[in-house]
Amino acid sequence: MLQKLDMVIPVDVLGLSGVEIVDIYLRDKHELIIKVKSTQNETTCRKCGKICQSHGHDRPMELRHLPILGYKTFIQLSPKRGICRLCDDSPSTTQTLDWYERNARQTKPYQRYLMFSLINSTVADVSRKEDIHAHTIESIIDKEIATEVDFSKIKAIGVLGIDEISLRKGRQKYVTVITSRHQGETRVLKVLDGRKKETIEKFFRSIPKHLGKTVSAVCSDLYDGFINAAKAVFGAQIVTADRFHVAKLYRKSLVKLRKSELKRLKQKLSDLEYKELKDAIAILRKGRDYFTEEETSILQLLFNHSPKLRLAYLYSHRLTTTFNANLTKTEALGVFMRWIDEVNNSELKCFNTFIVTLQKYMNEITNYFLERNNSGFVEGFNNRLKVLTRRCYGLKNISRFFQRIKIDTEGLHMFRFAGA
Repeated sequence: MLQKLDMVIPVDVLGLSGVEIVDIYLRDKHELIIKVKSTQNETTCRKCGKICQSHGHDRPMELRHLPILGYKTFIQLSPKRGICRLCDDSPSTTQTLDWYERNARQTKPYQRYLMFSLINSTVADVSRKEDIHAHTIESIIDKEIATEVDFSKIKAIGVLGIDEISLRKGRQKYVTVITSRHQGETRVLKVLDGRKKETIEKFFRSIPKHLGKTVSAVCSDLYDGFINAAKAVFGAQIVTADRFHVAKLYRKSLVKLRKSELKRLKQKLSDLEYKELKDAIAILRKGRDYFTEEETSILQLLFNHSPKLRLAYLYSHRLTTTFNANLTKTEALGVFMRWIDEVNNSELKCFNTFIVTLQKYMNEITNYFLERNNSGFVEGFNNRLKVLTRRCYGLKNISRFFQRIKIDTEGLHMFRFAGA
């Protein structure tokens, strides 16, 4: 049932051009119908591109448009047709205006509005809210969002970050996410299936040479595939092992010793004596390398019972102090070598595995002291991606995952006007 409305809506507000409003109706009390007609007299031939002769109008079409005052809104239009007498078979052409695509069911502003609505949401949620089929939304995503990075729109890369995440919980479905950070802006460059060196290196080599020269550092954890792929393409001098992943390893060594020492003390001490260590154990479990004076005095009781644990804590603390110090790469290298010698000459064995790792990646670890680059921006970015995968109940398709990352991270810039 149609109810004609006596209201005026400026065409410019609707985001339409080349038309004028004829009538506005309310259909079935929840759909707003805006009937328009074209004000453009010329139709261009779809074959030769020249102006056609007028040939009447095509059948009426109805396109979903931006919602108005909570109503589902549709634009009705009978597009003009033209016939070309210059082409051999005199083809007819239906006029297409710039605010919709041929054979589309929605206007371009509405498609961008749907993209805006998808930011930090899901296809299923937008489908329910807008009463539009999920497959339609997915087809619009494919129109609006590319599945590969457009290097022509990137002026400089800056710092590259490499890390992996799992698309499905407990399924070991890993993908490698390569991001870049330049002038405070983080963007996704590629999502790769798996984490093989060959795959990562192939992508690095696909980066245009003029952009490859703008890579100032490559930050990664200590996974061989990441580091070796970056070294093969960009050289060893800019590949930096993330300091927080390094810290995680030597603190893990400390935790391992703490557990064994507490187990020993529990057997050696009386229940009352072991209970007195409760506060100190709680402090040490915080995994910090810096404590207040009060916390240090509480820890002293535990350290008196376990000098080995105290020594391990001091060595761990010294590494953290080194990373925080204003040292050159050469100075840091000297500090690490002395640290290795001292630990090897001590009674401690808990750092043996870490020392092997430290020696193996000494160049990449000490590269941190050149520009103080780390993977902090990568970890923060990947936390957003993990939320995205949980929100979408897992994303199996890598291309779709790349598109969803683009929408969530760049959608406000790309589609803001459509949702404002």
